[in-house]
Amino acid sequence: MNSKKIGVFSESFKLGLYGGIKKAAEIGAGAVQISTACDEIAPWNFDKARRAELKKFVADNGLVIASICGDLGGHGLAAAKDNIEKLPKYLSQVDLALDLGCDTITTHIGIVPDDNSAENYHVLQDAMGKFGLYAQNNGIRLAIETGPETPEVLMSFVNTLPESVGINLDPANLVMVTGADPVKAVYTFNKRIYHTHVKDGKMLKYIGPKVIYTYFAEGGIEDMRMEEYFLETPLGQGSVDLPAWLKALDEVGYKGYYTIEREVGGNPEGDIRAAIDFLKGI
Repeated sequence: MNSKKIGVFSESFKLGLYGGIKKAAEIGAGAVQISTACDEIAPWNFDKARRAELKKFVADNGLVIASICGDLGGHGLAAAKDNIEKLPKYLSQVDLALDLGCDTITTHIGIVPDDNSAENYHVLQDAMGKFGLYAQNNGIRLAIETGPETPEVLMSFVNTLPESVGINLDPANLVMVTGADPVKAVYTFNKRIYHTHVKDGKMLKYIGPKVIYTYFAEGGIEDMRMEEYFLETPLGQGSVDLPAWLKALDEVGYKGYYTIEREVGGNPEGDIRAAIDFLKGI
């Protein structure tokens, strides 16, 4: 695999924004994903001068910004009462992406209901329609991260939105939480895959994605014994058939970034180095 298309989620190193970028370059990645979840780079705190400084720092390290992770926590855009305040913050990430020379924003949006007549389905649809149109008018793509829904439910929802809205395909989330086959998911999402997270894991016991993601949204995740239900693993040690998944992405014509994400473990640098070697080997 072309190393220029291999990215790393800079937060995975746990070295801060600039430390993570520098480390990504050091270990041979070609791109980075950066997160606006921290106050340091939240668009409403990050002025034009600091944006230009960050863009230059990334380029000086021989990298490009594969994507911005624009998660704002809670229920994403699924709670109408929150969207008056939250939607403008989501829209501001489009302006940030433009200033950083990045064309893709990934985010969790909340749980898409199986029932498309449900009230919060329409709340999500309305908010993502506005977000998608603003992005589309500025040449930016939005990539909804896989997780709480089956691929079929999520793709049905995406089909109701502007073309600027697609998928951030995280195969480990599908394996660990929904039990869906990430290889089949590639063909379900097809041309609407705009970004990927290269991650591995396994489900230990099924509990249901709504339970897990509600814990994440509302807090109290420390009260849930996650290790009883799923396990994120180093690349190649979980249930994701990575060679088949990568082959499927090639078959549908995916040309975007393969961004390594490592959310757990005591040696993220070692795990990410091994993941880069794994991908380059393929």
